[in-house]
Amino acid sequence: MNIYSSNLVLFLGTLLITLSACGQQNADDKMINNNIAEVPAILKTEQAWKSLLSKEQYAILRQKETERPFSGKLLYNNKKGIYTCAGCGSELFNSDMKFDAHCGWPSFDNEISGNKIKKIEDRSHGMIRTEIVCSACNGHLGHLFDDGPTQSGKRYCVNSLSLNFKENIQKTPYDTITLGGGCYWCVEAVYEKLDGVIDVVSGFSGGSVANPTYQEVCIEKTGHAEVVQIVFDPSKTSATEILQVFFTVHDPTTYHRQGADIGAQYRSVIFYHNPQQYKIARDLVDEFNKKKVYDNPVLTEIEPFRVFYAADEEHQNYYMNNSNKPYCKMVIQPKLDKFEKIFKDRLRKKSH
Repeated sequence: MNIYSSNLVLFLGTLLITLSACGQQNADDKMINNNIAEVPAILKTEQAWKSLLSKEQYAILRQKETERPFSGKLLYNNKKGIYTCAGCGSELFNSDMKFDAHCGWPSFDNEISGNKIKKIEDRSHGMIRTEIVCSACNGHLGHLFDDGPTQSGKRYCVNSLSLNFKENIQKTPYDTITLGGGCYWCVEAVYEKLDGVIDVVSGFSGGSVANPTYQEVCIEKTGHAEVVQIVFDPSKTSATEILQVFFTVHDPTTYHRQGADIGAQYRSVIFYHNPQQYKIARDLVDEFNKKKVYDNPVLTEIEPFRVFYAADEEHQNYYMNNSNKPYCKMVIQPKLDKFEKIFKDRLRKKSH
């Protein structure tokens, strides 16, 4: 055999070995429908991923871990926009695909077209499931189930930390108002159910200390009140309705107190963001006192808004995450029941 024949045999042998290897798949990591796995468009070293992502994002996107249920910031996000891969920015879902599956993780009934999500058979933990990963960077997103409530029958169960959110710019500008009506857990729970409310954030306002902690506010050293900052769509609700709900679900006649919650941080206060809100609030209070709607005078303070400080994450969506706790059952639930009875035609419609 001459040198050229030897090289030809060596080449053919190498080619056969290569083709055989490409045809093999790990039993725990097979592409669904026998699709050949494509090389991801974005390749980085693990060190590069670690520098790009937070510690928690790296654990989920690169190491396939799972965040705690009901802990993700995007779980209750109701804004309109696009959900992108937190690793590479690829657009994966839009807000119209999102629904509340009551499972503890953001859920979607479809994906943006373009094969942006890969499905992989997952046999980990003694189960057979369908893992979903970003096609562009191979970042772990979550799992796909066939128990969705919509026509697609699908439920994309996704880790919140695997996603980023890009809000759409609305033609109709949203409005914002800041209200204090006792414990912000109570007030937040009510407005999260009102149709037209886009976002509700619990926090502090009206004091003199920057970035106060919950503990500092509780000992009345900051001058702040516990408040909720409400972003709403004026085409679906109004400042008038927002305030009608406000005066329905708390007692505006008690000084620095709501039930057993006593202190200046629990005062009844409206922080108006524009002259129209001031006029609506002033007219309502004057009318209530003139007609003696309450047994005692309305003591609600009406002040111009200056600054708002959001409370820690553990205080956000408190009722949704802790509805079985005694305070939620004994204090918050009666307020919700009253609101839902009086404003039953104005409740936010559940997704799907």
